[in-house]
Amino acid sequence: MRRREFVLLLGGALSAAPALRAQPGRSVPVIGYLSGGAPGFSAPYAAAFRQGLSEAGFVEGQNVAAEYRWAEGRYDRLPALAADLVQRRVDVIAASGGDVAVRAAKNASSTIPIVFTGGGDPVADGLVASLARPGGNLTGVSFFAVELSPKRLELISELVPEAKLIALLVNPQNSNTRLVVRDVLEAARARTVQVEVVTASTAAEIDAAFGSLAKFQAQALIVDPDHFIDSRREQLVTLAARYAIPAIYGLRELTAAGGLMSYGVSLLGVYRQLGVYAGTILKGADPADLPVQRPTKFELVINLKTANALGLTIPQSLLARADEVIE
Repeated sequence: MRRREFVLLLGGALSAAPALRAQPGRSVPVIGYLSGGAPGFSAPYAAAFRQGLSEAGFVEGQNVAAEYRWAEGRYDRLPALAADLVQRRVDVIAASGGDVAVRAAKNASSTIPIVFTGGGDPVADGLVASLARPGGNLTGVSFFAVELSPKRLELISELVPEAKLIALLVNPQNSNTRLVVRDVLEAARARTVQVEVVTASTAAEIDAAFGSLAKFQAQALIVDPDHFIDSRREQLVTLAARYAIPAIYGLRELTAAGGLMSYGVSLLGVYRQLGVYAGTILKGADPADLPVQRPTKFELVINLKTANALGLTIPQSLLARADEVIE
């Protein structure tokens, strides 16, 4: 797999390093890490965040401390978790694991710097004034996951050209779901295929969603990226194998776990950049002047072993475009 890089549009923003940002009376600054996910599933991403912090000159436990708050897929908990971090007077909030976490952090404070990862359009969502100059207390990395959903429909249709009915699994609690459904349905009309939307925000609902695929006679499945749904990767992969349905995901990690195919950004790179930005702000940079980053490359990963188990032959056109083929 070729390592994917981000285009940095920072100009002179990183060159300035004013006095260290920390609350009065503290020996080291404190980062509040707010996530819609769970610590187990999110461990590699938290490690990538700490790697980015170290690249910016901060090592947790030495010259920076961290307070972690995990919603564990229960997005309704995020406002209270964000309020708790504000009450503890953290110096920076790193909001991740879904756009709901970003919104909760923004609603909790208009003064504490916030760095975020998100899949939506932060300008259209009212989080920042512009990508180049956010203008407020938020900046971060936006991978525009909504824009990638029609591409996943295209890829699964190329792999399973006979599929005339494709299911789309989404989390109704995700703030991007409405836009994802809209864009996928529009792309499906252009391809003259039918899409059946199934929803899940709990493990039991994921089971039920897969159980409904036979009723709909779905011939393929798109699993929309969502921190809770992605955290159930073993359940997803097991169910896809049990129901023998070709599925495409948004994260490489699900393909590596036995999923058929994935298309999306490298989240490890996203979280590393999140850590770099958090460290840059701790050095005194203003988030209003740090451009919102966007990945410029995306990973197509194919699991040949899973394809063989499903009796699928991967077209050479797809194999030639794959960034990684798992055998």
